[in-house]
Amino acid sequence: MTTTRRDTDSGRALQGLESGRSSVRLRAALELGTTPDPRFVDTLIARCAIEPEFFVRDMLTWALTRHPVSVTLPRLVREVRSERAQARSQALHTLSKVGDRQAWPAITRSLLSDADPEVARSAWRAAVVLVPDGEAGALAAVLATQLGRGGRETQLSLSRALITLGEVIVPTLRAATADSDPHVRVHALATQRLLRDPDAGFEFAIEEAKRVVALGGAGQEGR
Repeated sequence: MTTTRRDTDSGRALQGLESGRSSVRLRAALELGTTPDPRFVDTLIARCAIEPEFFVRDMLTWALTRHPVSVTLPRLVREVRSERAQARSQALHTLSKVGDRQAWPAITRSLLSDADPEVARSAWRAAVVLVPDGEAGALAAVLATQLGRGGRETQLSLSRALITLGEVIVPTLRAATADSDPHVRVHALATQRLLRDPDAGFEFAIEEAKRVVALGGAGQEGR
């Protein structure tokens, strides 16, 4: 493909990102990832911040991962400080897919406790991917401050993030089972159960934890 032809196709794809049809935007993102060009990274990131369709955002993330990390990483790190919640969330999601630990300093405590649940969930997922060796315990302690937060989706996301860290979370969870907030205790107990038995299922683990808390138990079972 000649340079002129490539530029023409890329220009068409860039226009496609602005289409009112999600199928056109999806195809445009696919094209921009298939033939990556660093000139278009800023455009892809900007689109992530406003794209309404999940599957298109996911393709935009894929397209960004096809570009050199040296180009995408600084821009994504800048984007996690955006005032727009979707921009922060999608940038964090993309950083988790890029998987370069140079991005770790950008995963701040404020992001891990972001008021927007989608941002917080994205930050948790990114954190457990990017956390440096030896810092998982400290990360677990920060994540544990979010136990009991939100509804089922948010709590399941946090439990999964904690479990990804492995056995290092055991002392943190044990401490949380004695928290004064019953919601924290229930969530900590459920996460303990899932760590021991990943096949238990989150709903079962939560209901079991509620029964334990209602009966005044800690449910630590020696952990």
